[in-house]
Amino acid sequence: MGTSALTLWNVLVEAYARLGFDTIADEAFRAMVLARVIEPTSKADTVRVLAEIGAAAPTVRTLFRALARCEQRDYRAKLAGACLGHATGGGALGLILYDVTTLHFEVENEDSLRKVGMSKERRVDPQIQVGLLVDKSGFPLEVHCFEGNTAETSTLLPVLETFRERHQGTDLVVVADAGMLSARNLNEIEDAGLSFIVGSRISKAPYDLAAHFERHGNTFNDGQILESSRVMGSGKAARSRRVVYQYRFARHKHDDRAINAMVGRAENVATGTRPLKKDRFVRIHAAGKEVDWGLVERARQLAGLKGYADAAVMPRSVGPCW
Repeated sequence: MGTSALTLWNVLVEAYARLGFDTIADEAFRAMVLARVIEPTSKADTVRVLAEIGAAAPTVRTLFRALARCEQRDYRAKLAGACLGHATGGGALGLILYDVTTLHFEVENEDSLRKVGMSKERRVDPQIQVGLLVDKSGFPLEVHCFEGNTAETSTLLPVLETFRERHQGTDLVVVADAGMLSARNLNEIEDAGLSFIVGSRISKAPYDLAAHFERHGNTFNDGQILESSRVMGSGKAARSRRVVYQYRFARHKHDDRAINAMVGRAENVATGTRPLKKDRFVRIHAAGKEVDWGLVERARQLAGLKGYADAAVMPRSVGPCW
């Protein structure tokens, strides 16, 4: 084994142990994990990666047996426990963050897991949904996969309940983006005894902050925070939620650049120099296409604002979850 390869392998083995993953006494599993850190590839090609760096390479059959042991011995629970132990080594957790992504497969037919669904990459291949919980630094705590046609909003509660049951957590506060924001979903999370902070769709800001816009227009101070409330849901499912908005001048400049770029694309569509795609500021009418300047003005009015909604009754502090 060359010096560089030896150093790389030793660093990875040490990192694996420091994370507590060596609680799983399975050398074939460790070899497969570390080989994929070096080069993500198939199980068969993993043997080649290990051989190239001079590490002991199990056979392909051994790797497949290691995968079977993953399920039989519940490696996921052991690894999740090690991740939590590593994340809380410097003190108790504060917030837990959740998000979802999709992984597609270049196969022709669906199966019981890989199904065609709403793709973040706008693909039509079968895919799976992957939900990930991380701590505030981004360190992973729990990962789950769901059928590819599963709605994002329906993945949050099962992941949270599994995490809480696995680690016996209390006062859990989860942070998620606006993709998780459905009234039914939030009601179920609240009814399960969990607290949440989710991104609020900024299109609701003119209604939530009507009093501010009436008195001050779209003038805000850098770092200014405004609170409002909104009824989410309808009928018996309707509940009042607190909504908090923050204005940042730096975010305003970023939003303005994005708006200017979208206006430029819309103008090109209106003049016929660019084909119409999913352009935000284009209005189509009988005479043709034009820039929707009313929509542009509304977007500029909201530049710099970011909104968050939380449970109707939050814990007295966002302090340690464990």
